[in-house]
Amino acid sequence: TTLQEALIAAGKQAVLADVPDAEAGKTAEVAAFCWQVLGKSEFSRTDVVIGLGGGAVTDLAGFVAAAWLRGVRVIQVPTTLQAMVDAAVGGKTGINTAEGKNLVGAFHEPIAVVCDLDHLLTQPRNDLVAGLAEVVKAGFIRDTSILDITEAHIEALAATGSTAPAGEELLPVLEDLAVRAISVKAEVVAADLKESSLREILNYGHTLGHAIEHVERYRWRHGAAVSVGMMFAAELSRLAGMLSDEETERHRRILGGLGLPLRYAPGRWEQLESAMRRDKKTRGAMLRFVVLRSIGSPTRLEGPDPALLAAAYAAVSEDPARP
Repeated sequence: TTLQEALIAAGKQAVLADVPDAEAGKTAEVAAFCWQVLGKSEFSRTDVVIGLGGGAVTDLAGFVAAAWLRGVRVIQVPTTLQAMVDAAVGGKTGINTAEGKNLVGAFHEPIAVVCDLDHLLTQPRNDLVAGLAEVVKAGFIRDTSILDITEAHIEALAATGSTAPAGEELLPVLEDLAVRAISVKAEVVAADLKESSLREILNYGHTLGHAIEHVERYRWRHGAAVSVGMMFAAELSRLAGMLSDEETERHRRILGGLGLPLRYAPGRWEQLESAMRRDKKTRGAMLRFVVLRSIGSPTRLEGPDPALLAAAYAAVSEDPARP
C-alpha cells in the first residue's frame, strides 16, 4: 500500500506530485511544477504538504510549503538515513541554482517528522553509508558517543562499494545512531532556528562539501562530499593549531573505515574557492569555516590565511603514495 492509497482509504484527498530523484528535483522548475499541482488541486491553508523521499525531496517539499500561500503546513517522511538525521529535521528548506547549492530557500519547520527505520533495510549499503557521514558529523561536533558506537561497529557498517542492503542485525545500531544524531540537531536548532550563531556548527564539513557538489554538478552523493569536507575542516583545524594529530587521524580512521572518500582531485582549488564564496555562511568576501578546537568542541574560523587553506587542501588532495 502506498502512502497515497493509505490516505485515500482513510477518507483523505491525496494528490501526488511525482518529482525527479536527488538534486535534479531541487530546481525552480520542479518547485514551479509542484505549485502548479497545488493550484490545480485548490490546495488551501487547511491542507498539508507531505515530503516523502530522500533529503532532496524533503528540502523541496519544505520550500514549496513555505512559499505557497505564504506558508502552509508540511509533514516530512524521510526515507533515507541522511534525510532522517539531517535534511528533514530543523526547518531548513531550499533549492539549488546555477550559482550554488541551497541559495534559495526559507526556514519552515515541519509539524511532524515521521521516520520508519525499517525502511533503511531497503537502502543500498553505499547509500546508507553516505547518510552515516551526517551521523558521524554529529559525533565530531557534539555527541562523541556516536563516534564510539560507530568505531565499535565499523566493519559491519562499512560499504566499500557494496550495493546490498544492510542486514536486520544492524537495525538496533542504526536506530541508536540515528536517535543520537537527531537529538544533536534538535538541540542545536531549538537554540538557534535561523542560524544566527550556534546552528552554524551543523555545517561542519559542508562549506567545502557543498562546493564539491556544485563543481561536480551533483554527481557526488551529499554524504561523500561532506566526508571530504570534514577531512578538510579537520586538517584546517590541525594546521590552525587547534585539533591534535590524533584527533585528525580519528577523522581519517572513521570516515575511511566506513568507505567514505577522504580526498578530492588536486588542481581544483580555484573552482572550489569560487563556489565557497557563494556559500551562505560567507560574510562579504570573507570565507568562514566551522572548525574544531577538539572533537566535540566546534568553533568558527573567519577569513583564514590563504596559505593555511592551500595547505589544508593539499592535505586532502595530494596522492599519499606520491613522493
